[in-house]
Amino acid sequence: MTHAASTPRTQDVAPADGESSPGTPAPPAFDGSVAPAGTGSAPGAGGAPGAAGTPGAGGAPAAEAGSTATTRSRLDDFRARHEAATVTPEALAAEKQHARGKKTARERIDALLDEGSFVELDAFAKHRSVNFGLEKKRIAGDGVVVGHGTVDGRPVAVYSQDFTVFGGSLGEVHGQKITKVMDLALRTGVPLVGILDGGGARIQEGVAGLTQFAEIFRRNVAASGVIPQISLILGPSAGGAVYSPALTDFIVMADQTSNMFITGPDVIRAVTGEDVGFEELGGAQTHNERSGVAHHLAADEDDAFEYVKQLLAYLPANNLTDPPIWHHGEPLPLEVTDADLALDALVPDSDNQPYDMRTVVEHVLDEGVLLEVQPLYARNVLIGFGHVEGHPVGVVANQPLQMAGTLDINAAEKAARFVRTCDAFNIPVLTFVDVPGFLPGTDQEWNGIIRRGAKLIYAYAEATVPLVTVITRKAYGGAYIVMGSKQLGADVNLAWPTAQIAVMGAGGAVNILQRGALKKVADAGGDVEAERSRLTREYEDAIVNPWDAAERGYVDAVIEPSQTRLQISRALRLLRTKRASLPPKKHGNIPL
Repeated sequence: MTHAASTPRTQDVAPADGESSPGTPAPPAFDGSVAPAGTGSAPGAGGAPGAAGTPGAGGAPAAEAGSTATTRSRLDDFRARHEAATVTPEALAAEKQHARGKKTARERIDALLDEGSFVELDAFAKHRSVNFGLEKKRIAGDGVVVGHGTVDGRPVAVYSQDFTVFGGSLGEVHGQKITKVMDLALRTGVPLVGILDGGGARIQEGVAGLTQFAEIFRRNVAASGVIPQISLILGPSAGGAVYSPALTDFIVMADQTSNMFITGPDVIRAVTGEDVGFEELGGAQTHNERSGVAHHLAADEDDAFEYVKQLLAYLPANNLTDPPIWHHGEPLPLEVTDADLALDALVPDSDNQPYDMRTVVEHVLDEGVLLEVQPLYARNVLIGFGHVEGHPVGVVANQPLQMAGTLDINAAEKAARFVRTCDAFNIPVLTFVDVPGFLPGTDQEWNGIIRRGAKLIYAYAEATVPLVTVITRKAYGGAYIVMGSKQLGADVNLAWPTAQIAVMGAGGAVNILQRGALKKVADAGGDVEAERSRLTREYEDAIVNPWDAAERGYVDAVIEPSQTRLQISRALRLLRTKRASLPPKKHGNIPL
């Protein structure tokens, strides 16, 4: 659809600290549609009075009642209204947004969707507030562009807030437009992408606008696990507005131009005396590196849209469909290649020497392509999407390069949410294990590692998608159990000959089990370290290896590292027909 708009927009003022800004208008309900439950009905946009009482949308001339209007005149009237509602405002928005180094709401939609595929809905909608002079500032669209289109030929629903109208603040009709397109996405089973750039609730509309947040949140929850929901934060998102993206599956933020916070810097300074800036408080780097709220740090808006397109390529339209199959060139044959053989020399001889688990993951995935999720947060665990023989898979992997691959609170929660996301959308999970245990310390214990680490157990145990686990080296204690172990429900568990599956490492075990023997050697004036080394080797030969677990069926096979890609491919071929179900229940009680 042509991007159009006519009436000049009222001056926009950025709202402060999660509230709306004064000095801009809002619209009635959607074109001829029924207002959502709990809200009053509104006149159809087509016959709504124009700005400042001028007949027609945006002051466009309207046919007089009782006149003998022709079809041609009605078409001309529509074109004038469409021009007033879209083309002219877009030109004004472009001038303002480009000066800020940003795209307009419609340009953002165009950057996301396939060219020419966007179908706009409710372009003529206007607010109906008469508070604080808003009746004189009724701008078509009410600060949000909604509709649907395609990404790589696949349907998606989308909404994009317009910061140049009321600072992108959410009023009653603004919210109704968003909930209407959310309902459409849920009914049709297509992904929903929200592009946020607004300052929160529109103060002038009071509770009428505020309640729309609840309507949006309720739909976010209803859609959770049913359709993929992705949020792009490309400007401010403050106050109540932040909870909608928090309820979606993925959040993408652009560096230096986007921020999210419940309470802004000014209020924090006034209440606590703490001096903090927008970027430090809730900027893209903060939420990607420290809080874990965001899932990708985009260099700019174009990078953000490219990441979302890649993300959608791994996700199904909804929970009742399979993920799309994409082939990266010719699939590799099921035979060991020279690249596969490199894995045989990957694990160092010393248990204390790290290696990059990403190397293992990339050898298994098609073309070595891994789309990482939250790469800057809890780096001791890797998560992301890839393909195996063209079929999407999710990857969870300990990273020995960071904290020796130990699990802490942040890593456990990061992995748990990702496993649940994959399970919700029928994406098999590959788990690569090299974990010496949970991170010890009072900080972890006092901050709830027992409860929060249990989330990872819960995620694997309730998953019904295909689960394949590969143990490359250490798999100690409770951390071994939570990382997709056989007993938690993994379908196929493989181990390399370098795997060490035990309650703890040999050194720690010898110190506990052989304390008395070592003391006797010391008392006799013997070489304690030599005896300790002998006992450690003895324990390693007996316990710290994959063989005891293989004998007991806790791993399905011990394989050469170079066989990993082949064995995973064969396992996933078999598991494509997997059928599993959970006991009937309203819902589980995950340890939140």
